[in-house]
Amino acid sequence: MRVLLTGHQGYLGTVMAPVLAAAGHEVTGLDAGLFADCVLGPAPMDPPGRQMDLRDTTAKELAGVDAVIHLAALSNDPLGSLAPELTYDINHHASVRLAKLAREEGVRRFLYASTCSVYGAAGGDELVTEDAPLRPVTPYAESKVRVEDELHALADGDFSPVYMRNATAFGYSPRLRADIVLNNLVGHALLSGEVLVLSDGTPWRPLVHAADIARAFAAALTAPREAVHDRAFNIGSEINNVTVAEIAGQVAEAVSGSRVVITGETGADPRSYRVDFSRFRAAVPGFACEWTVKQGALELADAYRKYGLTREDFERRFTRLAVLRAASEAGTVDDTLRRRG
Repeated sequence: MRVLLTGHQGYLGTVMAPVLAAAGHEVTGLDAGLFADCVLGPAPMDPPGRQMDLRDTTAKELAGVDAVIHLAALSNDPLGSLAPELTYDINHHASVRLAKLAREEGVRRFLYASTCSVYGAAGGDELVTEDAPLRPVTPYAESKVRVEDELHALADGDFSPVYMRNATAFGYSPRLRADIVLNNLVGHALLSGEVLVLSDGTPWRPLVHAADIARAFAAALTAPREAVHDRAFNIGSEINNVTVAEIAGQVAEAVSGSRVVITGETGADPRSYRVDFSRFRAAVPGFACEWTVKQGALELADAYRKYGLTREDFERRFTRLAVLRAASEAGTVDDTLRRRG
């Protein structure tokens, strides 16, 4: 297929692009480039693409495209809370506009990167399925719910949206993020000797490796239409439903000499949920996630050591909010996070 991959210069897109190319697809990218320089290790080989703001997409970018994989978003809960109007402008309105353009241009499949965060304060001991009530507690998660609703309204016999509700990502990517839970805890452990948990450690989190997300999207791209059309899928594995304290313990095992420190200073996090991932496995027989949290912690620790992760890089270059603040202070983006020049 000819595939447009939005967010191809992001944490997930950098992992996904080569997976799609290896499967034989012709991949083009679209990315604002805000995090293109967040590289740890060898420079990634990006597919051909355009550096442009998602909000400026035109029909030209969709011409001749068979499928869209839409990853581009402001994907950070603190950032969303700091600037909710921008989160809705980019994550919600620009995403729906992209889908409408795709539909008008004859794009047949639209894979949307949603999130298990839509379940928010699910609570309880039962595994959350795709039919569970949606209780988003952040602007980021709320924007995902809104887009899913509007994509559902666009679905028809020719335009087939699929809602990929990813668990919290982890793992090494050439374009690193240090502000997601496992990546963050491993970095703290290596740089300080402490696996630092600011919450009370009790919330449940479903985790999934970036490479498994990429493989799931590649599988959904070519799955029979009747198996995926206008359906939501949780993406991950039940084995990676873990509490934050359990994640910290596995990080301590992976980083020799580190110790777990749970401060509890931020209190109990209302975002606590365990997730059922069986629907996607049923829809796409043969698919299974390959990475466990412990394997991911070991992979990250090895990559951080190999490529010389520093505290400065960890806190500034690989933390989304810090990168955008630095760009704003330097004048390279305006108040709406559009690039200048």
